[in-house]
Amino acid sequence: MDSDVTIEMLDRATQNELRALEEAQRERVAGHLVMAGRLLEDDPEAALAHATAAAARASRLAVVREACGVAAYACGRWEQAIRELKAAMRISGSVEFLPLVADCERGLNRPERAIAIAGNVDVARLSQAGRIEMRIVAAGARADLGQLEAALVTLKCPELADRKVHEWSVALWYAYADMLQRVGRTAQAVEWFARAADADEDEETDAASRLQDLLD
Repeated sequence: MDSDVTIEMLDRATQNELRALEEAQRERVAGHLVMAGRLLEDDPEAALAHATAAAARASRLAVVREACGVAAYACGRWEQAIRELKAAMRISGSVEFLPLVADCERGLNRPERAIAIAGNVDVARLSQAGRIEMRIVAAGARADLGQLEAALVTLKCPELADRKVHEWSVALWYAYADMLQRVGRTAQAVEWFARAADADEDEETDAASRLQDLLD
């Protein structure tokens, strides 16, 4: 564990949840959660090891099971991710990880289950960003089944036409552009890849290169 790690590096809600633990346990679990977050992008296996160590001490806390689930997802361990994310939602009463669970079903080559999750009544409880994420996952599941036109329909929503850039805009525009290209609507794909590339200031997607490939 890195020497600079402190519980104050965690968000306030997580710190509050950890107050259910005894002080010595709280500091140790907090350290593992900080490390899990720090390593998630560059070394997800190490992040999962830290999250698992936290779970060994505090498996009844939703935030700990969440960390395990997210790290397992990053490692492509779909069954484990489903188990941990469902546990986190059961403990907290939240539904925020439904899109990730659905995407795990896709990872397990079970697109029908992903579509079923997208149709769950609890999806209405998701935030706007969560509902958009679920649309993208459901569209991907439709595409997995070869239902490309249905995937396009799934992505069509009022938010698609919102030109203001929100946290979910790039992902939605990119997914729509990708599906347009896959059905052969190249001119429209160029338009939507361009929109995604312009908004993707942090280059989190390859929208710019996909656009250039279509223009060459």
